[in-house]
Amino acid sequence: MAAAAGVIGALLGLGGGIVVVPALTVLFGIDIHYAIGASIVSVIATSSGAAARYVRDHISNLRIGMFLEVATTAGAITGAFVGAYLGGPALFFIFGVLMLYSCVVMFQRGKMERASMTGAQDPEVLRQTPDTNQTLGRRLARRLRLDGEYYDAALKRKIAYRVQGVPMGFGLMYIAGTVSGLLGIGGGALKVPAMDIAMRIPMKASTTTSNFMIGVTAAASAGVYFSRGDINPLIAAPVALGVLLGALAGAQLLIRMRGTVIRQIFVVVLVLTAFEMFLRAFGLGF
Repeated sequence: MAAAAGVIGALLGLGGGIVVVPALTVLFGIDIHYAIGASIVSVIATSSGAAARYVRDHISNLRIGMFLEVATTAGAITGAFVGAYLGGPALFFIFGVLMLYSCVVMFQRGKMERASMTGAQDPEVLRQTPDTNQTLGRRLARRLRLDGEYYDAALKRKIAYRVQGVPMGFGLMYIAGTVSGLLGIGGGALKVPAMDIAMRIPMKASTTTSNFMIGVTAAASAGVYFSRGDINPLIAAPVALGVLLGALAGAQLLIRMRGTVIRQIFVVVLVLTAFEMFLRAFGLGF
């Protein structure tokens, strides 16, 4: 299960925690606080395994990642402290809501990807096109030099893009970080849509940059969970090992494929697991 979470996390930029927590709680009956602690460690493993490949291939946008990590790290610390005051049923319910939201995001991912690829231009054409957008988000993107380009092996061409909506993206990243620290996930279910929709970053760049970011976000809240005794090494260590191996394999797959079939299957899995989470939230779990 951890290896499968690593593959999915590396492909979709979700960190793998969205699979690890339900697997540990539903299938193995582990307390959700220990499951979240193990998931936090597994998210760091996913980022370490996948981000190295994406950074080497220049798909991840490091300037965007480091800029947005200011917001996600602050949110992760906030979420980690808030999580100490919420009981198991509340966490189950929040996690179920988040999983249903992730289902909607994944279902729309294909349309979003086509829209992103339509808006992405050849680098030389983009450089020669005058930038007349004077919105605050566009001015900040130019000032911070957030625009980027990467080579898409699937399309066999370079994709260049101009970043928009920087303030909105920054605010959404704080919320994503809070969710990450609260539920022990990478927050990619919010980070990827924020970069793709609010900031107009192509899907593949959004996914890989999210993988780069989630490890830092998780590390910010891991210390809080460890000091609280919610990270059990006997649970976290094997989960992290499996996730790391899966993330390495997932990083190899993403370079060559879009993962549409995997996302469709995963949507079904998320719906079923979210249903179980809601049952457990109301004391009706199996």
